[in-house]
Amino acid sequence: MIKVGLTGGIGSGKTTVAKMFQELGVPCYNSDEQAKYLMQKSPQLIREIKGLLGDEAYVSGELDRAYISQQVFNNKELLEKLNAIVHPAVRRDFVNWANQQKSDYVIQEAAIIFEIGSQDFYDCIVLVTAPKEIRIDRVMKRDASSTAESIETRMKNQWDDTKKIEASNYVIQNDNIEQTKVQVLDVHRDILNKI
Repeated sequence: MIKVGLTGGIGSGKTTVAKMFQELGVPCYNSDEQAKYLMQKSPQLIREIKGLLGDEAYVSGELDRAYISQQVFNNKELLEKLNAIVHPAVRRDFVNWANQQKSDYVIQEAAIIFEIGSQDFYDCIVLVTAPKEIRIDRVMKRDASSTAESIETRMKNQWDDTKKIEASNYVIQNDNIEQTKVQVLDVHRDILNKI
């Protein structure tokens, strides 16, 4: 089974593209959603996160995302330590999930693949891109509490698209939904042709 990494910067439209692949029958694993689930449910992760960020990381047994974001997004070292706790757990969960799928290939949607050096884990990488202004606008629409400044800070924690494009097998430009669908279909057919 081919393992495909689907990545792109914040607001690029990874989830939209993943849904298009799902409509073609490709199982897609959403790393962000699963990371949140595991951070909420895994006793081991909860212990490690509290050890790193303090008991304040959880309020009444619930993950305090606002507190965690506040702690890590302006502290690169702390963010790296948190990633070193969460990413291996998500990787194990993805591998277990992938082994249960009955398809020619599976996709793992993940915001940071290159940034954590996990690109070699995949058989190929699909990068989703969009102009910066569109990305900022999308994030502000889906998260009313986000400011352009806070989004740009988060963007700085991710690789620049030009660097990612060089390292990716496929690039989907996601600024026109109909053209995006055509690109997804082209990538899908190309991957199937390689099996």
